Parts: sequence; structure tokens; C-alpha cells
Amino acid sequence: MNESLVVIVRGIIGFFSLLIFTRFLGKQQVSQLTLFEYILGITIGSMAATLTTDLSSAAWPHWIGLLVWTILVFLVQVLTLKYPRLSEYINGRPQVLIVNGKILEKNLKKLRYSLYDLLEQLRINNIFDISQVEFAVLETNGNLTVLKKSQFQSLTPKDMNISTNYVGLSTELIYNGVVMGHNLKKVSLDEKWLDSQLKTRGIKSPLEVYLAMLNTTGELYIDLYKDHLDNSMV
Repeated sequence: MNESLVVIVRGIIGFFSLLIFTRFLGKQQVSQLTLFEYILGITIGSMAATLTTDLSSAAWPHWIGLLVWTILVFLVQVLTLKYPRLSEYINGRPQVLIVNGKILEKNLKKLRYSLYDLLEQLRINNIFDISQVEFAVLETNGNLTVLKKSQFQSLTPKDMNISTNYVGLSTELIYNGVVMGHNLKKVSLDEKWLDSQLKTRGIKSPLEVYLAMLNTTGELYIDLYKDHLDNSMV
């Protein structure tokens, strides 16, 4: 068989195998992955690529290898969910790096985490003064979770005894010029109402709308394809 055709067939097999296997492993976000899980993902992807392009050997052993690694990752996921102590052993556990404004140098050294990394993560959390930090914890996915001292935390309506209204999820009514009929039904509205709302804003057709959303207070947000913005602002 022509080599190009073999690569195409193998590529299709590898692509859909990877798609099915990753769906099988769940919907964990990349930002939630530990270093070990991240490396496992790269390894599985690499095996799928090898299955496609390594014509020196049969595709079947590569596919079996891909399947075995996927099953092993799945087993690790199940076991770490069932046995939290095993999860600590495999993925590590969160480490406290700052307590009451004081940096724990021993923990930094143990994690091989530099002071520059710590300062950068604090800045990402909008903290430029370490003395404001009550606790800073390095999570297993590499993110730094920071708790500010109470005197530096933002004031909330609850602190001031101010009542607030419920804010739920907005509903998409138009997406990419297409009216979402089922969403209109969910909020007990119809296309006639939507057309009248568009006309009051000078919009002739839903095709002019990129996104229209209705919030829980009944306010309609509309974004048009034509934004009419000054080029200097873009």
C-alpha cells in the first residue's frame, strides 16, 4: 500500500483512538492537572503520533500500547480517588509557603521553588506586599492559592449588611446569528418578542448579531458583528 495512504489511515485511527480515550479519562482541565498527569498526557499523545508515522513496525502494537497506557491512567485516577493517601504519594500534596507574612524557606527549598517564582505568583494574585499575606499554599497543579490578612481583604456587601439581588446564569438567545429557540422557550419567551427587542435597537435581523444574552433581571445584552469602534481603540 502507498506510504501516504498508510499514514492517512493510521492518522485517522490514532486521532479517533485518542479522542475516545481522552473522553474516557474525563474532562479535567489542563490547569487542574498535576505534573505527573501532564506528563502522562504528553506520553499518550506521543504514542498516538508514533502510531501514525512509524511505518517501520505494525500499527497494532502501537495501538495496544496506547490502550494499555490509557487503562493505567484510568486505574491511577480511580485509585487516587478511592485512596487519598495514595494520591498524596503520586501527586504530592499542597505545601504552605507563607504564614503570617513570613516565607517558609525550607518548604521552598524542598519543592525547588525559587523566590522569583513565588513573587511572580503573588503578583498574579494582585499581591505586591508579602506582609499582607496570611497564608500562601502551593497546590499540586502548580498554582499558588493566597489568603490575605483580614484587614487587607476586599469589603463585601455582607460585611456592610447590604442586601443583594440574586444573580444567576444568563441565557444565550442568539449565537453567531442563529436564534436559540430552545433557550427562548426556557425563559418563556418567543421569537416575536426577540424581534421586537432587536427592532427597538435598530437591528433588522438576527444575522447582524454575534451574541445576545438575557440575564436573570431581564436585561438583554447584544453584541453585533459591526462594533463601530474607533480603529485607535482596537
